[in-house]
Amino acid sequence: MALAEESFISHLVELRDRLIRALIAVLVAFALIGFWPTYGVIYDFLALPLIKTLPAGSKMIATGVITPFLIPLKVGLMGGFLLVLPYVLYQAWAFVAPGLYSHEKKLVLPLVVSSTLLFFVGVAFCYYFVFGQLFTFIAGFAPASITPAPDIEAYLSFVMTMFLAFGVAFEVPVAVVVLVRMGVVTVAQLREFRGYFVVCASIAAAIVTPPDVVSMLALLIPMCLLYEAGIIAASLMSRVKPPEGKTDLAVGNDPVAQQMAAIEKEQNSSR
Repeated sequence: MALAEESFISHLVELRDRLIRALIAVLVAFALIGFWPTYGVIYDFLALPLIKTLPAGSKMIATGVITPFLIPLKVGLMGGFLLVLPYVLYQAWAFVAPGLYSHEKKLVLPLVVSSTLLFFVGVAFCYYFVFGQLFTFIAGFAPASITPAPDIEAYLSFVMTMFLAFGVAFEVPVAVVVLVRMGVVTVAQLREFRGYFVVCASIAAAIVTPPDVVSMLALLIPMCLLYEAGIIAASLMSRVKPPEGKTDLAVGNDPVAQQMAAIEKEQNSSR
């Protein structure tokens, strides 16, 4: 019991340290971006999908007193996060790595690269496809007597939420592969869970996206396809046998894992 409690505390300390490292990296990137005084260019790029659907001569407005000050800060934080995303993801996968086998530690770098690429693909899909379809769909319902004038702070919050939602949603295949490699689930269980995943993904898409069918389906369909892609990738990887002499758990400094490895080693030697 004492070993288990000590191990749990050590895991919490490690999680805290990795979160602090990731936060420091984001703040450093934010400070570097701060020396580039063109936040307006970045925001104009983010607002372009909406501006295209507004009536001629319409502009976005700022209703808050300190909104012109907060917008550059939010844009800078978002840019800083995206700039150091590979390092943030590395901290996440490095925390999970001790639960993998020794030979699977080599998967950390491919996981970081694939996670980063999938996140950016999700963000790009949201910006270039979803926003165009969504804002066109919404503009079609606006009465002729109403002149849209969206608030810039509300729009930026919406953009950040959608970017995060699509970026995380595109990580589904990576999460599926990791769960299978860690032995949490099997490929057969994932196939059986397919129907439940569709229901859960539908609920998540309905909560995260605006109340319209276009954006909901734009998030739901890729998630389902990526789930199937994750199953295929996990199935292919599960057929690869671990190299000889590398089947021990990566116990690291975990007392419980060390004790379990010692017991298993003693049992194997007595057979």
